[in-house]
Amino acid sequence: MKINKILSALFVAAIVAMSFNAKAAGPLKFGIKGGVTVNDLKFNEDIFKADNRCGYTIGLMTKFTAPIINIGFDASVMFTHRVTKVDGLTVIGTDMSQQEVYDGSIKSDYIEIPINFRWDIGLPVIGKFVSPFLTTGPDFSFLVSKQNVSNAWNKHTFDFAWNFGFGLMFVNKVQLHASYGLGLNNAASSDSALYGKNLGDGKNRFWSVTAAYLF
Repeated sequence: MKINKILSALFVAAIVAMSFNAKAAGPLKFGIKGGVTVNDLKFNEDIFKADNRCGYTIGLMTKFTAPIINIGFDASVMFTHRVTKVDGLTVIGTDMSQQEVYDGSIKSDYIEIPINFRWDIGLPVIGKFVSPFLTTGPDFSFLVSKQNVSNAWNKHTFDFAWNFGFGLMFVNKVQLHASYGLGLNNAASSDSALYGKNLGDGKNRFWSVTAAYLF
């Protein structure tokens, strides 16, 4: 139900953005964006390992490019679903009994707000049809799914990353973009009641591949 409400809100916002942009001319554009994410967790302890899993992302974006110098920004508000497969080993507890570390998937839903500095690389002749661009900037993610996973992991409510990306713009309307997010804070921690304090903390590392249509 929560996801349906979020997607409905994004749809209404897209209609409003299209209506606004139809009346506005200039370097500021709005659009819709969606794609896939491939997420990994980088742990601070060798006892855990993580495998990539695919998720998805969908939302709205805006882009501003200053004329002549082709430098500007793009920003998005996205609903993002991330999945990571986590494998652990058997460890010895304080009472010398064996204790099995969590083995399963961590699924997380976020409202994600990436804000990128952007350089559209102008090309002679073909620049009106296809133009490459580079991006980098902060990525703010706010957890909207449950925080605790099977009494094994505590997901943090806020995740901060820095993105590095590249892409292609076609006829100034259709955008293909790939970016890598380098998580800078802990996104999840093992449950201290189950495994002991700070047994394992993980930072998100993720690829996002998206397509957008700008009105």
